[in-house]
Amino acid sequence: MTSSVANKITDWVKPDDKSGEFKRQQSSFRNFVSKKPGAEFPAEKGRYHLYISYACPWATRTIIARKLKGLEDIISFSSVHWHMGDKGWRFPTASDTDAEGDSVVPDPVPGHESFTHLRDVYFQNVPDYQGRFTVPVLYDKVQQKIVNNESSEILRMLETEFDDLIDEKYRAVDLYPEDLRGEIDAAHEWQYDRINNGVYKSGFATTQEAYERNVLALFEALDRVEEHFSKSPGPYWFGDRLTEVDVRLYPTIVRFDPVYVQHFKCNIRDIRSGYPATHRWLRNLYWNVAAFRETTNFLHIKNHYTKSHAQINQYHITPVGPLPDILPLDEEVAAVEVVKAGKA
Repeated sequence: MTSSVANKITDWVKPDDKSGEFKRQQSSFRNFVSKKPGAEFPAEKGRYHLYISYACPWATRTIIARKLKGLEDIISFSSVHWHMGDKGWRFPTASDTDAEGDSVVPDPVPGHESFTHLRDVYFQNVPDYQGRFTVPVLYDKVQQKIVNNESSEILRMLETEFDDLIDEKYRAVDLYPEDLRGEIDAAHEWQYDRINNGVYKSGFATTQEAYERNVLALFEALDRVEEHFSKSPGPYWFGDRLTEVDVRLYPTIVRFDPVYVQHFKCNIRDIRSGYPATHRWLRNLYWNVAAFRETTNFLHIKNHYTKSHAQINQYHITPVGPLPDILPLDEEVAAVEVVKAGKA
């Protein structure tokens, strides 16, 4: 691997880019698992493996869907270690004791015993691969091929293409219902650009102008989210219907106070004291829907960002707070309690 490729991994904004803007790489593998007869990648039990990182919000959305759809026995998964270095994500080793979590293990795919980094999976498919080694990765163990590394497309496959293999109660979980698709797509468009990717565009900006432009757009979008939830008749974006919007927005919001406020300088407000309706939605998902809580690993989240981004945090110091990582359903920060008492 040449030094120029290594630099691409850790240089979130190219040094010669005077705009200072973070520009996200497009995913490279865009094939699809399908339940249609004759598909190149047929939907089969035990055939596919999902590589994720508990630190990565894009990867987390896929394992949330995996649990919501009851695919634990259909699609295996494993998590990389939280640290990202010059070679990208690495697989944990038997001696690692600092990366607790379900399926945080060396690459478990047969034939991959010598693989030490996720990039080994990429190079197996494309020996001269030049891009970032991103998660999630949906991998076909039969053909020994990467199927897809675009989280939104993997999410759609998990939602529908394995329905013939799961119980009826899981088939009934419809995260992209036909009657809401237009509204779901519209929400994704602005939430992705200004919130999901907006925190990165703020945090990785290398000019004051780029940072301010993006962080102001981020908080305008968060204000819009707050207004929506303050009027919502139920616990989810669409009232009592859990959809992709919840699955895709949650990983960013749950990381906001522990990481993005300080590490990415997204500090105009935090969620727990500045956005009460959004905070209520977040805690409902975490405490009342197991698929969200069980896929949220704050140790990986906090350590990855603060110890992998040397250009932001030179000494790799991980802040202790906020404490706790997420508040109980019936507890508020002091500032909110004072406001509530004043309104009582």
